[in-house]
Amino acid sequence: MEDKIFLWNDKKSANTGRIEDDFQPFIELSLIETSSPLGAVIVLPGGGYRARAAHEGMPVAKKFNESGYHAFVLQYRIAPYKFPAPQQDVMRAVAIVRANAEKWNVDPEHIAVGGFSAGGHLACCSGTIGLNVDRSAGDSIDEVSAKPDALLLFYPVISNDKTIAHFNSFVQLSGKEEPDEEFLNLTRLENQICPDTPPAFLWHTATDGTVNVQNSLRFAQNMWASGKKAELHVYPEGHHGLGLAEDKIDIRSWPVLAANFLENNGFPRKK
Repeated sequence: MEDKIFLWNDKKSANTGRIEDDFQPFIELSLIETSSPLGAVIVLPGGGYRARAAHEGMPVAKKFNESGYHAFVLQYRIAPYKFPAPQQDVMRAVAIVRANAEKWNVDPEHIAVGGFSAGGHLACCSGTIGLNVDRSAGDSIDEVSAKPDALLLFYPVISNDKTIAHFNSFVQLSGKEEPDEEFLNLTRLENQICPDTPPAFLWHTATDGTVNVQNSLRFAQNMWASGKKAELHVYPEGHHGLGLAEDKIDIRSWPVLAANFLENNGFPRKK
């Protein structure tokens, strides 16, 4: 069984038409033994679109395995790559997992995308603006749906409203110190909820000094206003970037809550 799958067939990585460095995005597999198809989570580490935090990757995938779900970690493109390269990567990853559902014993109708911080922004893109991104690569994966069945957003970057934004994430994603208004409007995800946006689970801390809790609050409120299902947990204290938060008695409950959210939304899990 492979433990790493590259997303694209060449270094141009989809249809961006440029090679900016030698990085080729890939997914890491963390599957569990099962006799029947299970739900799956694609994990996106955070890092402001300029890094990918290791503690928000495979350790989180293993935690979802403990909860009875298959998991994958997406090592997506970051700066100097620009929009829409990371968005192409996440959509391609969803399609690859779905295309290999029978091989990996994944339920193709229950694939979630979960991300931390800027990885949360990218995860949220997969259920909003990513649905319109051109991810064509000229192969059979192009024909497979890339729509996620749930979003898991962990202290996510959502808004580029400068009153609450982690604005450097948008600087990195756009490649501009002053991103243009068209880009900002497109990537302000609290305003991009659409009919195909799936149910969302979010958690944040009220004292996050890097990504304001209003990011999660605004998205959840707009989901509810749109008639969409969203579950939001706000913990009273905690700094940004906690990951599994295993040293925080209250916050370390979040993986169980997220796993239960998936089950409540029809994701089959190994008991």
